[in-house]
Amino acid sequence: MAGRTILIVEDDKTLLDVLKYNLIKEGYTVVTAVDGVQAIEVAQSEKPDLIVLDIMLPKLDGFEVCRILRKEMTVPILMLTAKTEEIDKVVGLELGADDYLTKPFSMRELLARIRAMLRRVEMMKQETPSKQEVVPQAMKIANLEIDFARHQAWRGGLALDLSPREFELLAFLVRNREQVFSRDHLLEKVWGYDYAGDTRTVDVHIRWLRQKIEDDPSHPAHLLTARGVGYKFEG
Repeated sequence: MAGRTILIVEDDKTLLDVLKYNLIKEGYTVVTAVDGVQAIEVAQSEKPDLIVLDIMLPKLDGFEVCRILRKEMTVPILMLTAKTEEIDKVVGLELGADDYLTKPFSMRELLARIRAMLRRVEMMKQETPSKQEVVPQAMKIANLEIDFARHQAWRGGLALDLSPREFELLAFLVRNREQVFSRDHLLEKVWGYDYAGDTRTVDVHIRWLRQKIEDDPSHPAHLLTARGVGYKFEG
């Protein structure tokens, strides 16, 4: 993963310097921003491979930066927050962040998250035609249509506004429908983590997917919970 460009958005100079030093030491190219407006400008000009984004920022907070950037690019976003309230993590994920870390965090954990996120992007880029040919290119289940090759989905003929991670999660569960997967297994297969991550990430994405593909999200017909185990897709 060396040589990849990472944008760090952090207004705490001490933490910014520490993150920059450690990422450069790992072989990454690092660009930085210290407020929300600058973050958007740097992201647009530098086209980084990944963004480490603090929530509490001057001018524009991390939530707004994430919302704006997610409309323009699919770059993986790892949000940092000093807050412990669950709502902050949920809001960040719902705005399109791929994952989050709560301060204080270890540098080892941050680097592991970054490697996992970049590895997942690389795996998607390196998918060969022969690998894709072993599964259908598109599927129709009830009123849902999923085009795996184009990374698009429709419900009742209307295009669904899915984030890249939401589509990957939906595609994985649809391709393996009727099978129950634990949250840790989904983190490994969809997020690319090779360690026990925060399973709340999976729960939030499942909840948001239900709001988009289910007729009644509170009583889902497709994205089902296997109590005490995980999730599965039926249809």
